[in-house]
Amino acid sequence: MGVATLAYDPHVNPHATKSAQFLALHSGPAPLLLPNPWDQGSARLLTWLGFQALATTSSGFAATRGRLDGAMQRDEVMGHAAAVVAATDLPVSADLENGFGDDPAQVADTVRLAVEAGLAGCSIEDFTGRPEDPIYDAGLAAERIAAASHAAHSGPVQLVLTGRCENHLHGRRDLDATISRIRAYQEAGADVLYAPGLIELDEIRRVVDAVDRPVNVLARPGGPTISELAGAGVARVSLGGALCFAALGSVVEAANELLEQGTYGFFERAAVGAKAARAAFTA
Repeated sequence: MGVATLAYDPHVNPHATKSAQFLALHSGPAPLLLPNPWDQGSARLLTWLGFQALATTSSGFAATRGRLDGAMQRDEVMGHAAAVVAATDLPVSADLENGFGDDPAQVADTVRLAVEAGLAGCSIEDFTGRPEDPIYDAGLAAERIAAASHAAHSGPVQLVLTGRCENHLHGRRDLDATISRIRAYQEAGADVLYAPGLIELDEIRRVVDAVDRPVNVLARPGGPTISELAGAGVARVSLGGALCFAALGSVVEAANELLEQGTYGFFERAAVGAKAARAAFTA
């Protein structure tokens, strides 16, 4: 049985159709593998490799500008999202961090801009961006998702909204508190739920069993395999900035070889990339 898709209808808004296709991909027999391109070239390469949908990465995009995660402005992120959308025929979801504002109305404005950018989905997290007080109050966090949901779902394009609970990335390991939050985000209208930082399979199963929406898991070193996540009922697996930083890691290794050894062993890997680029960029 293949992954669920929707037939294209020329009488239907193609943007709306792509968003519907993106949601349907969360109901397949295996988790949707959602890689995270960091620029137009990586988006085209990942499309050529055969993935079914893509998602932007805030940390990866920031790295292309020589910045750290969280340092990009909303207009920069929206321009980047629109560029990735233009680079591929696949549905694209965007990492919109905390929605670029504390107030629910600000979050709603950001989601409306996401629709205008041609995105099929977006995620809104409950991280404040303030290390001294990293997670929004639970009530405000749910209000923010409700405002995002209204903006995502009130027009002809039904943007796939992911509600993110950031507890486990910021030292708050209370799984019951995380489950309480994602249940609230489900009630507030999120289409997909996501608690990045979970790595224990039993905890992931508890999250999946606690909600009635597809659950996304962030792949982590030492974490469950894709087949294990599938067995736990996970609907989607994303990588965050991992692919971008893997590419940067290859640059570091190649440059160090050149500097320290004066040799060119890295050309073997460069040849793999060049061959793929020639195929992907002319397809």
